Amino acid sequence: MDSIKKNTLTLLCLLVAKVAFAQLTIDGQFRPRTEYRNGFGNLISDTAEPGLATSTRARLNVDYKSDSYQFYISLQDVMVWGENRQLLPDDENNSFTVFEAWAQLNLGSGWTTKLGRQVLSYDDQRILGEVDWTQQARNHDAVLVRYAKESFMLDLAFAFNQDFDNPTGFQSVGNAYTTTGFFSYKTMQMLHLKQKWENMSASLVLLNNGFQNFDDETNQDGLSNLQTLGTHFTYSKGSFGLTANAFLQTGERQGELDVKGAYLLGLDVGYKASNAVGLGAGFEIISGNDGQTVGETGAFFPLYGTNHKFNGFMDYFYVGNHANSIGLFDIHASTNVKLGEKSSLLAKVLNFKGEQDLPSGENALGTEIDLVYSQSFKGYALKVGYSHLFPSDGMYELKGVAEADAASSQNWAWIMLTIKPKLFTRVKSD
Repeated sequence: MDSIKKNTLTLLCLLVAKVAFAQLTIDGQFRPRTEYRNGFGNLISDTAEPGLATSTRARLNVDYKSDSYQFYISLQDVMVWGENRQLLPDDENNSFTVFEAWAQLNLGSGWTTKLGRQVLSYDDQRILGEVDWTQQARNHDAVLVRYAKESFMLDLAFAFNQDFDNPTGFQSVGNAYTTTGFFSYKTMQMLHLKQKWENMSASLVLLNNGFQNFDDETNQDGLSNLQTLGTHFTYSKGSFGLTANAFLQTGERQGELDVKGAYLLGLDVGYKASNAVGLGAGFEIISGNDGQTVGETGAFFPLYGTNHKFNGFMDYFYVGNHANSIGLFDIHASTNVKLGEKSSLLAKVLNFKGEQDLPSGENALGTEIDLVYSQSFKGYALKVGYSHLFPSDGMYELKGVAEADAASSQNWAWIMLTIKPKLFTRVKSD
């Protein structure tokens, strides 16, 4: 790990020395966040102690641009305060990583290609997003080909993943991909089309993910291919705005689980009541598993989206959980009030039901209230959040916690500081 850090610093020094060729920008990010968790992600029992911890994301970004290509690298470390003992020579959690490392080639006539570790983020990030809320965030090792002209954009992405680090392992390991969990894929092909008009835009997403199967612990047994396809639509005119999502899934999940009739439908409307007040309301329906046929499911999962952004900030659904369950019917309303030139308050209420009934016949899951206060300062920003869940009978059944054993209050609070210093910029003039 020390050698990686030394080589990285050497690379940065070389980049600074080469700045005369075009444009070089070096910037960073420092983002500590303290969280009080008393029911975040799952119901907490009355005998459990709430959690309180602080984590920090630190990034150093280098962006080098020339007429023919662009090179970008983002170095990242995620640190939980106190995780390392005093005078520890090495980082115990090995969280230092290269978050992004890519080169983009300008091919001419509107065509570019981006090669390497990169963020794939589209539309409202429902299916593909950076997941920036998490300190580690999400990236993809892929090849991206883009065509953009005026109001039209076409993206094609391809990935073929391996998880061996020994050059002699080509023969012994072959193409078996043993990394699992969180829909980690062996192969990926993606098409994204987007067209903009004066007051609206529409996009089409076609995504295929191939998951490695094994007939035992060591022998590979082909791929399960899951297809996700759908559209994202936006419309805005005057004080009115509308956003809609419609997606389908078919094929196979990991473990050769057949997916049939899985869908996601969402609609949100917004209205700007004044310069200081914005109102919103909407719903989302995500299909669930009826549990009637072994080896099949009708449950939709939004895969690589920024799922923290949807279905409540307390992350009870589709954030490393609820992957093959009863689905969700989410009705929500919100208001965003501008309190000053650089401050605002977001308030959101969400009511949850299962898209299907639980074994008991219940489907009411509860209501969540989310509050987020944002304040910008000169050079940095502060956010403070509070969320409270009022669970219904179905939530206790869904999460496997008896109501008598659960804490009387399920809540979550956090405070986050973000600083993004621009450390160095230099542009060579012609």
